[in-house]
Amino acid sequence: MSETVRAAVLAVDGGDSKTDVVLLDRRGGILGARRLKSSGHAGLGRLEALETIDGAIRSICKVIGADPDRRPIADVGVYCLAGADLPLDDRRITRDISRRRWTARSLVRNDTFAVLRAGTDRGWGVAIVCGAGMNCAGIGPDGRVVRFPALGEISGDLAAGGGWIGTRAVANAMRGQDGRGPRTVLEDLVPAHFKLSRPSAVVEAFYVGRLDQRRVAELPPLVFAAAQKGDAVARQIIDAVADEIVAFAVSSIRRLRLTARDVEVILGGGIFRTHDAGFLKRIEQGIREAAAHAVLRRLESPPVVGAGLIGLDELGIARVQAATLRSVLTDARLTSPNSGR
Repeated sequence: MSETVRAAVLAVDGGDSKTDVVLLDRRGGILGARRLKSSGHAGLGRLEALETIDGAIRSICKVIGADPDRRPIADVGVYCLAGADLPLDDRRITRDISRRRWTARSLVRNDTFAVLRAGTDRGWGVAIVCGAGMNCAGIGPDGRVVRFPALGEISGDLAAGGGWIGTRAVANAMRGQDGRGPRTVLEDLVPAHFKLSRPSAVVEAFYVGRLDQRRVAELPPLVFAAAQKGDAVARQIIDAVADEIVAFAVSSIRRLRLTARDVEVILGGGIFRTHDAGFLKRIEQGIREAAAHAVLRRLESPPVVGAGLIGLDELGIARVQAATLRSVLTDARLTSPNSGR
């Protein structure tokens, strides 16, 4: 890309633990792509997300030989970000992004909308993100939109994703150790993960700051493994997350009046990479009790594909490019050190 030619779309998918940024041309071709293992969560009070995006843009421009300070870089920017939960968040983030002048037009969406667009070309359906946290959004055939605040327990979120799973793993390991709860293999698995001897040592390390408490998000694979080996406590934790996913999906389906339709429910995020059949079956059965014809799909593409397609939708060229973009914009492409053309 020469410095006098700007991209058509700047696509961003920002989550709790990583940020994907992609530049596309008007044919849907990838000019450059970059994944940074830094938070793109743009929630109120979090200031690092835009700096992360700026760093990714500059990294891409260096690879493709463009000037990152020659603004705008693209015609349309689609910023699908965790933390864009309320309309006031959308307005605040849009103002902050507009000051950067990265793109001539800016569209701010919650990251669930990237998952939905990446998973379907219908233009409607329900998407659930379950990674470190959890959120859900839906769009009806008539354009009606359903979304959730996703602000934690205060907004009704109960078993909200990988961070919750990890916290419950530590808590139940501790309760097993001190007798307040049933014995569980998590008493051994959790401290071993952190190279400590006992659950109480993990709790102390979190309390005094020797361990960053956000590292509880590393623990879901241990909980799934324990559940698959028959640990009742681990299974209860996993079942609670499955039931919360069902609650989000069913609420969205009912509010959009889609219970009698073959609504697509797109499942995106690290928690859905599990091979735990019981977890996935519980979700499917719960959703189909409310919507018998629902079609569940685990998202295979990176969600930033959806952000790119939303941008190409704005330019009227996404439908013919969708399959190609899904096939070429992969996790491997995003993590390649030379991810220009």
